[in-house]
Amino acid sequence: MPDLSEAVPLLAFLVAIGAMAGVLAGLLGVGGGIILVPAFYYAFSSLGYGGDYIMQISIATSLATIVVTSLRSVASHNRKGAVQWDTLKGWAPGIVAGAILGVSVTTVLRTSVLQGVFGVLALLVGSYMLLARDSWRLGRAMPTGALRHGFAMAVGGLSVVMGIGGGAFGVTLQTLFGRPIHQAVATAAGFGVLIAVPSVVLFLFVNPPTHALPPYTVGVVNLIAFAIIVGMTLLTAPLGVWLAHRTDPRPLKRYFAVFLIFMALNMIRKAVGWS
Repeated sequence: MPDLSEAVPLLAFLVAIGAMAGVLAGLLGVGGGIILVPAFYYAFSSLGYGGDYIMQISIATSLATIVVTSLRSVASHNRKGAVQWDTLKGWAPGIVAGAILGVSVTTVLRTSVLQGVFGVLALLVGSYMLLARDSWRLGRAMPTGALRHGFAMAVGGLSVVMGIGGGAFGVTLQTLFGRPIHQAVATAAGFGVLIAVPSVVLFLFVNPPTHALPPYTVGVVNLIAFAIIVGMTLLTAPLGVWLAHRTDPRPLKRYFAVFLIFMALNMIRKAVGWS
């Protein structure tokens, strides 16, 4: 167990990160996972926790928070009739299969490799947020058949490896195939549930060395960080929604994209060992 001098800064850091993730989710419609994974990494590593499993702990704990926030988001969007349940049913088998594959990959990769993968994918997400145009399209309707299952597995697998929900890849794909943004966001929240629930169940049964774990960690899910982040995001997300209705979020999204690109580059730097 950490002494008080270690525990208080960790708790304060987690409270601040949870508050920021909630505001960003409400204001910009971005999932908290893409912020939480590097935040958990820096928090745990600064106290000497995690060892070779620090990225797995960061990813799994982020996904645990997404279980709660995605369920809440789906319920909220469903009350407005925006969730496309036919899409969720059609994509569910591929997303779940991809998530299970993602867990299998994540548990065997070294921290440096996971850092590199996270950094590269976050760089792509940030670049897309910065450069994308509303006119960009891959097709006029959502894909079906083998193409749908391929995309679904990619969404599930890549999201688990990054520790994020369905927003980054799910919203992007749907809008590229002509789905209105409000329906894409609502349905992607359902993707988040399909990604997070099976992956977290599997992560709870991973058996890392106990001496490397932060306190109150089950498998590779840290329960303290999970509880704090969920509490803060549920508290501050309505503030982000309130701000979104009173400001133009488009320039803020560009600023966030630039921040995300720099964060991704820093993660890549750590992955290749540059000091």
